[in-house]
Amino acid sequence: MFNQYKKHFQEAIPRIPGAKYAHFVILRETDSYAVFKTDGELNIARVRAGIEKPNVVSRLVLFKRKQTTPERLTGRELLRRYGIYDQVKAQYKTSKDKDLEDCAYNENPCGGCPDCVIYGYAIGETGSEKSKVFIDSAYAVPPYEESHGAFTLNAPYEDGTMTRGTETTNRFSEQDHVLPEVPFPSVVTLRDPTPNTFLYVLNNLYRTKRYGAQTTRTGQMRNKILAVIFSDGEIFSNLRLTQKMYDLLGDRPPYQLEDLIQATEQAVEALIQEDNVLHELVKGDTLTALQNEAQSILSEESSFVAWLNDLTQETLGYAEASKVLKKK
Repeated sequence: MFNQYKKHFQEAIPRIPGAKYAHFVILRETDSYAVFKTDGELNIARVRAGIEKPNVVSRLVLFKRKQTTPERLTGRELLRRYGIYDQVKAQYKTSKDKDLEDCAYNENPCGGCPDCVIYGYAIGETGSEKSKVFIDSAYAVPPYEESHGAFTLNAPYEDGTMTRGTETTNRFSEQDHVLPEVPFPSVVTLRDPTPNTFLYVLNNLYRTKRYGAQTTRTGQMRNKILAVIFSDGEIFSNLRLTQKMYDLLGDRPPYQLEDLIQATEQAVEALIQEDNVLHELVKGDTLTALQNEAQSILSEESSFVAWLNDLTQETLGYAEASKVLKKK
């Protein structure tokens, strides 16, 4: 798998970093009225508009945990569906000779499943594993004034009306929402990838469709991967990517998708030259070929399950070598 990029992958998950990085350059774009908030209001930052345009603007922010959490939960759903957690519990016990309990996100990590090993954990006395996936907060390209709208919400009775007898309910509220088609460029970095861990992160990016608050009703977002960069170090930040795109696009939203894609590609090519890392940029037809190779595994159930089992054995081997788990 991915033989043409073999030199950029580790043969097994290393315990000590080995200066191999895979960066996914993603254009995240809202497909509905989303809500990205922490303390009751949309998250906003005051930053420079562009690298070459130093005027200060307010921008919507998609905090990093609001990206990683939905993607991790997507992966964990699949691990549960295909019996991976049962497989882990059947084969392994803790280093203290205790049977494993059910792996639970942010509560009780098992320490050996793909999610625990790739995305990391740090829970009380359970121990910790540093994440191999690096994600920073993402910033909307257009200013705040062009990216949000306030909407009045109501809570009707079961008959669908807002009245009960002669009285009208006061269950009205107003909330800011991120508008549809607001782009949030983002770089997701996987340190020391193996082909299996690379594919796991890629699959989570493909499958995750809902982000932010109220995800059962709104918050749909599309992740479009526009480039993969293999390198021997970390690269530019999300903020610099957004600012460079703003320099290229200007303040004229809503942006056409073709313009966003072109601006992202141009920004990546310009910024990567400033990072002083050895790199291989995968884009265009070459990126399409890589994604087709990935989809040949991910889109057919038998190959998907076989790959998922291989990945699990790889992460369990890492956990065993790290003395987090041991075989029964």
